[in-house]
This record gives sequence, C-alpha cells and structure tokens, in this order.
Amino acid sequence: MCKISLKGVIDMHVHSNPDIRHRAYDDFELMEAAIRVGARAIVIKTHQGTTMDRAYLCNRHNQLLHHGDNNFTMFGSITLNRQVGGINPAAVESSLKLGAKVVWLPTQSARNHIMQTKQEPLHCVDVIKDGKIIPELKEVFHLIKDFDAVLGTAHLSPEECFRVVEAARDSGVKKIVITHPEWWLVGMSLDDQIRIVKDYDVFLEHCFAQPVGGGKYQSNLPMNLEAIQACGYKNVIVATDGGQVENPNWEIAYEQYMTYLLEHGIPEEQIYYMTHTIQEGLLGINN
Repeated sequence: MCKISLKGVIDMHVHSNPDIRHRAYDDFELMEAAIRVGARAIVIKTHQGTTMDRAYLCNRHNQLLHHGDNNFTMFGSITLNRQVGGINPAAVESSLKLGAKVVWLPTQSARNHIMQTKQEPLHCVDVIKDGKIIPELKEVFHLIKDFDAVLGTAHLSPEECFRVVEAARDSGVKKIVITHPEWWLVGMSLDDQIRIVKDYDVFLEHCFAQPVGGGKYQSNLPMNLEAIQACGYKNVIVATDGGQVENPNWEIAYEQYMTYLLEHGIPEEQIYYMTHTIQEGLLGINN
C-alpha cells in the first residue's frame, strides 16, 4: 500500500460535536487530530445552524495551547435550514461578518431531502417557488459575492442545483460547490456532473462514504474515481463529510481516500490539487 501524507490538506466538510447526532470528535478533538497529521484547515458544518463561533474558539484554543507552532485554521459556516429561518439573509450577513466561509443551502430542511426520505413536506425550506428563485435567495447570493464566500448546494435536487447555480452565477457568485453529488439523496448523474462543470465551471465535492440506512455506510470511492476521470481533477474537491461514529475517524478516512486515488492511477500532483489547491482558493488561504 502506498503511503500518502496529509500535510497541508484542507477538508471543506466535516461534522463534529456539539451536535444533535453524536459525532466521533468534538471541535477540539478534531482540531488536535488535524494538527497531529499536519492538516492546514477544516471547515466544520452542522445541520443545526452555524459554526463560525465554534471555529473562532478552536483557533483561539490552538493559539493559547500550541503558541503558534502549527498553521492549522478551523473555519466556520452556516446551513440554511429551518433552525436559522431558512433562506434568511440577515442570518447569512451576520454569519459572514463573524467569519463564516461557506453558506450551505438547506440540507435536512430541503424539499428534496424531505421528499426523498418520505417525510411530510409541511415545513420544508424552498429555494424555488412558482418556477422562480425566491427573492431572499437572490439577497443571499449578493452577500456571498460581497464577502467572497463559498456557496454549497447542500441537499438540493439536481434540477434545483442547475437552476440555483445559474442564478448564482448571474448574481456574480464566483465560488460554487456542488455538495456530494454522488449521494443517492442528491442523485446527480455523471452526465449531469459533466454538464454542470462544463456549463458553469463549478466544483464537485465528492465525499468518502454515504449512508444507506440502518446506520450503515457504503464507500463512494469507486464512483468518485469515475467522476474525477470524467469531469477532470481541476473541478473535483476531495472531502470526507466525516464525523460519523460508523465511519473511520476523519484523518483515517481522508488518508484512505487519498491512498485509494493514488493506487488507482491518479497522479500525486492531481491529488494535491484536489486536496490543497482548490480549497486554498476557495478559503482565501495563502500558504
């Protein structure tokens, strides 16, 4: 087995405690794991709202405890579920002013998520009504543009992704990530992934594994390899969506993912691009 280094890697999608669903690491434990392997940054995500305040505390704790002997940075985000009022420009503005780097559209509140999981769609958060992008979302796009933040499509359907990406580009949003398109709940075909990259030059975030029910997960790695080969490494982000107790700890999952790609013919320089270079640009990191 090839040995690959995690030095300088950046994961744009990791879950940690505190969370309604118990996670493998809390924020400080995740930070320490990242420092141990030499990672450069992680974006922490919650379905319950915001994490930029938690990221601030991690960075302050790192400074006080490690006295600047590493360059790791934790970054925060906001997810536009019901807990923050859905597509709420005021919540987005305050989160961005407090340092959030990623704005995720609805996950568990998305109509697509609710319909796919066979729940009653009484309280879903819509991004499109009467065939049009809702006005509040256009306000959110302008905020993302003004703060040079990242838009994540979260749990939208493929059709919604195309509509939202087109509207976001029209509003001047430069940094757009299609969130785990391989997950069955999102269900974006490889042809659609190729098309959305070709038409809008977005990034596809391909993650380590996906839930298949009953607390079980299946590997996404073969599908992700196929997507890299079909869509091109310059438009694919290697991420874990890690933190589940059922999966390997974050750093183990990331190493397994990178090793798989290397052993299946993806050159090291391309893996570096998908684990370092793209994320540095999205987060505005200058190493």
